[in-house]
Amino acid sequence: TLDREVMHLRDSLMPRFAELIYNGYWYSPEMDLLKGTIEATQGNVSGTARLKLYKGGITVAGRKSPVSLYRTDFATFEKETVFNQADATGFIKINALRLKIRSMLKNRKG
Repeated sequence: TLDREVMHLRDSLMPRFAELIYNGYWYSPEMDLLKGTIEATQGNVSGTARLKLYKGGITVAGRKSPVSLYRTDFATFEKETVFNQADATGFIKINALRLKIRSMLKNRKG
């Protein structure tokens, strides 16, 4: 239910969160800030996860949520109701630019 960027940011805060707990700073101002930030990310998190446990291992067997960001009607690229494929062109070029420049510099050094 979290989008990718929010999930990455939340996950990047976890080492600091663990460090504060380890050092006994549960009631510190910085912990209050982190807990508030993490709590804010959980507002739309809802659903069920099915897990398989086997010999000390765990595997996600399925998950569903009434507020899932994944919807089959949005995932299709055949209809242009949500996603217009032409919108991806600029995104792809910008993201590939660093690789293109790297290749040009590498070829120049030759």
